[in-house]
Amino acid sequence: MCRIAAYTRPAIPLENIVVRPAHSLLTQSQHANEAKLAVNGDGFGIAWYGDDTRPGLYRDVLPSWADGNLLSLCRMMRSSQFIAHVRAGTVGETSRANCHPFTYDNWSFCHNGQIPHFASIRRRMEAALPDNLFASRRGTTDSEMIFLTLLANGLDNNPSEAMRTTLDIIGPATDQGPIRLTTVFSNGSSLFAFRYASDGCCPTLYLSGVLDNGGRSLASEPLCGDASKWTTVPTDCIFEVDERGDTQAGLMLAA
Repeated sequence: MCRIAAYTRPAIPLENIVVRPAHSLLTQSQHANEAKLAVNGDGFGIAWYGDDTRPGLYRDVLPSWADGNLLSLCRMMRSSQFIAHVRAGTVGETSRANCHPFTYDNWSFCHNGQIPHFASIRRRMEAALPDNLFASRRGTTDSEMIFLTLLANGLDNNPSEAMRTTLDIIGPATDQGPIRLTTVFSNGSSLFAFRYASDGCCPTLYLSGVLDNGGRSLASEPLCGDASKWTTVPTDCIFEVDERGDTQAGLMLAA
């Protein structure tokens, strides 16, 4: 499974989340503690926000620890909101187009999990996309398709309803295995998270306490390595960290 780390407000160097913590995302890429695979080496990416409403994006197929530019970029780039991801591929080959995060207009999105029966519903999901979203598709992952389907279902206006409708389109689990979704996404103002699994075994995601600078972080595994200092993100609802760092859970998808 993949590993995710995200941050919101105030602006910091990306290395403060991606590189420097004791159990940073870079460390998790080789030594994950709460995933089936300890190593996540099928590419990586970072989407970050600055003065432009559209996020910047840097992705590559190299393992994160093998990219000679990553440490320097994370040291020099500052952002008030960003999402970083290291990939352990399940659906789709190892290519830059299949590396997370994915972006569209002001949105950025990454995913940990899979739709095991994606091959059987892919054409139906593609056909349901409006022309502009269909034309923006570059890769072959179920993750990018989830993102585009969320946008088609009104992510801009109502993230909870967009997720509910998207899960309806994905349909129930099949004998190919459980559906598992842990997603983190941003519109440049708020960070959103969503955890769901048809068998109840959601990929992990944690929320930090308020950091020393007043910011908040989301991560697949606590960046300090101590789960007692972080809070597990709730399942089956849209979880939001807003511009003030306040948190709220949206409409529940299941009782």
